[in-house]
Amino acid sequence: MHQDVYYIVRNQANKKEKISILHGVSGYFNPGEMAAVMGPSGSGKSTLLDLLAGRKTMGEQKGDILFSGVQPTRAFLRRYTGYVEQFDTLLPELTVREMLLYTAELKCEMSEPLSKKRARVDQLLELLALQGCSGTLIGDTLARGISGGQAKRTNIGIALITHPRVLFLDEPTSGLDSYTAHEVMTVVRGLCKRGITICATIHCPPPHTFTLFDRALIMQRGRTAYFGLNGQPAIDYFYNHFEKNENLAEWIVDITTDADRQGSDKFTAVYRDSQQRKQTDVEVAALVEAECNNVSKATLKVCGPFVMPYAAAISIQYYRTANNYRCWLYLFGRLFDKTCFTFLTATFYLWVGANNTAENAPNIAGLLFMWVILPAYGAGPYLPAIVMERPVYVREMSDGLYSPLTYLMYKMIEELFMAFLMSIAFSLPVYYLCKLQGSFFIVWLVWLVSLADGIAFAYATAAVSPNMDIANAVLLTYPTALLFAAGFLLRWVDIPRYWIWCAPHMQLDAISILDIRH
Repeated sequence: MHQDVYYIVRNQANKKEKISILHGVSGYFNPGEMAAVMGPSGSGKSTLLDLLAGRKTMGEQKGDILFSGVQPTRAFLRRYTGYVEQFDTLLPELTVREMLLYTAELKCEMSEPLSKKRARVDQLLELLALQGCSGTLIGDTLARGISGGQAKRTNIGIALITHPRVLFLDEPTSGLDSYTAHEVMTVVRGLCKRGITICATIHCPPPHTFTLFDRALIMQRGRTAYFGLNGQPAIDYFYNHFEKNENLAEWIVDITTDADRQGSDKFTAVYRDSQQRKQTDVEVAALVEAECNNVSKATLKVCGPFVMPYAAAISIQYYRTANNYRCWLYLFGRLFDKTCFTFLTATFYLWVGANNTAENAPNIAGLLFMWVILPAYGAGPYLPAIVMERPVYVREMSDGLYSPLTYLMYKMIEELFMAFLMSIAFSLPVYYLCKLQGSFFIVWLVWLVSLADGIAFAYATAAVSPNMDIANAVLLTYPTALLFAAGFLLRWVDIPRYWIWCAPHMQLDAISILDIRH
């Protein structure tokens, strides 16, 4: 339940000014009920949902948000509530079954046997009517996979892995046609039979979908325009404005939107002075006073679904890395440019190292310079991995499944394992065809270190960039800076001290000294 909830943030245009997004919103949702939070765009329904789910980390919150009369901890919310985001956040390289099992590995206790986790997944596949597509790849815009309705149900399955007592859904019918939307909400409605409380924001559901909800909270401009039972009680409340055979849900959204555009608060004003509001206040106060004991204080102290970092990393690698290594697009992006670099280097500098005369020294220096710099140009294909996985990362971080260090560890191990193999495969032809002198180990190690530097910079760039366009623009500065600071175009002693940190001189010095000594 929530009582007199306010949410205040700073005005982006004027940081000194504060604005209230929610204004004294009250209501409650009983176990086994499905409630709709409705209203026009900007009415505050998603903000309220995020507050109820404990997902707002900024701004100032006032009022009480209680679960069975007790204020929950963050760990409790992560363990006993599920949250389904508006947009699907799935891994396209996994099948539906693999996606659910991967989430079960992260969310469930480490001591729980794998057989029990598989049983959880099988139960969810049956509950959400996903058996028929359990072995189908989720897919994306490049590779066709499951349908929109199946993707939405898979997202719901992810939230249900830990058997939550409350399920929050943000616009679950967004992007779906009326038939698919009704199909999804019918499946969600079936969860109420298990005692799960459902709270969903929904913009304008079809009539047959709207009737699935037990309770409705209508919002306008951050205030309550109606809270109460759906169906006939809602019709009776809006009786003076409601026309027979009209879609009540669509009509409510239309009139509140129209009033919103005109700057009118007439519906919230009517509700504020109505008997319906007084009844709601009495019911909420009674629930708070009763302090229902459905959830004990011992339960509220339970740890969330957070697992140890190393265990999470192992789980992530098992499901995601193996599938990435089987994806031709993933491999192509990492192998094609390096293959071209190797071919160009080996053919342009063919046998150049066999001639150790002074006249050939510039050619050898050019070869060594390119060998150190080229991996920096191969950092581009590593950007999409972070940018495209960001929605999944944000969702899993919000669920408390692992720490940022765990994710970084997983990504670096995944990439460096392939970089280790690539560096050997690409160093061999260059070393022997270009007749480089000295130890092959040093030549290989220089390539590997340079490539690892490029991967790390690409990941750092992707992490701070809002989209791929900006990430690509920023990444181009990396190889350009290395060109200037490598000590080839400008002598090492002439490089300004404030650019010394950028120079890859250790790699270049190592390979140059090795070649000169031999």
